[in-house]
Amino acid sequence: MTTISYLEAIVVGALQGVTELFPVSSLGHSVILPALIGGSWGRDLDVSTPESPYLAFIVGLHVATAFALLAFFWRDWIRIIGGFVTSIRYRRISTDAERLAWLIVLATIPVGVAGLLLEHTFRTVLGRPMPAAAFLFANGIVLFVGELLRRRAPAVTVGATAGLAKGEADRAESLTRGTDLDAGLEEHEADLRSDSRLAGLTMKRGVLIGCAQILALLPGISRSGATMVAGLTQGLSHRDAARFSFLLATPVILAAGVLKVPDLFGPLGAGIHGQILAGSIASFVCAYLAVRFLEKYFRTRTLIPFAIYCLAAGAVSFVVLAAR
Repeated sequence: MTTISYLEAIVVGALQGVTELFPVSSLGHSVILPALIGGSWGRDLDVSTPESPYLAFIVGLHVATAFALLAFFWRDWIRIIGGFVTSIRYRRISTDAERLAWLIVLATIPVGVAGLLLEHTFRTVLGRPMPAAAFLFANGIVLFVGELLRRRAPAVTVGATAGLAKGEADRAESLTRGTDLDAGLEEHEADLRSDSRLAGLTMKRGVLIGCAQILALLPGISRSGATMVAGLTQGLSHRDAARFSFLLATPVILAAGVLKVPDLFGPLGAGIHGQILAGSIASFVCAYLAVRFLEKYFRTRTLIPFAIYCLAAGAVSFVVLAAR
């Protein structure tokens, strides 16, 4: 019977926390890295094995990652939940918070349904090292294409009730790659402006961006990368696309983890509760640091470095694994 060591738990937990939010695929790395290391890592950390304790371990990591996102975006979630409540209470969708709440609800439904129907099949059939390496390479291509398509997308400038002065709207309208729309603003004000621009998405565009998360069921395709690319093609700036991606990911990751929490207390989790705790702490800390870094990074920078990494890592991993 295989188990998970504390070293494996901490390393994989940290890896999950970073790669879940960086546009490089956490599932792909969780499949590829143990296979490249080999030995007990390859045996203990096989996500495609139906009764592996690794599955229960991964559940704990996902819940920890979702908590890190909630901790970072807690002000946004207070506004979003408040907007959802007032929308139901007064039967309206008029404020930015109300529009953003419903955008997230509607955009989450497609991936929720797809996950329930396809997650097990995709994980067991495709959750192997070589397919994951190939999809990681494909993820790099997706990121590159997203940057090219972004140049042709009309910019989303203001939300439903942003009330921006014409000069501000013109400044956003004329944004170019590398421009920080909220330069010089206080952090809280910058977040409000960003949420207002996200609320300016039509429901159709919001759902389209949410549907991109379905691609993340393929090991090697990044959830944040796919949704960011979709956001860029719909006119969002890099920072706004990243924020919307993180907000969309939070309920999906949390729900997927909570749905499988019973595994932690069943046979799959027996004997590894300490490792799950250690890995979850590492995942929480690294996810929080990752989202803090990326939220600033995407104010002025692009997906290109991550695309180059995915192409190189995917190609090298595929060659190495094929040679064994």
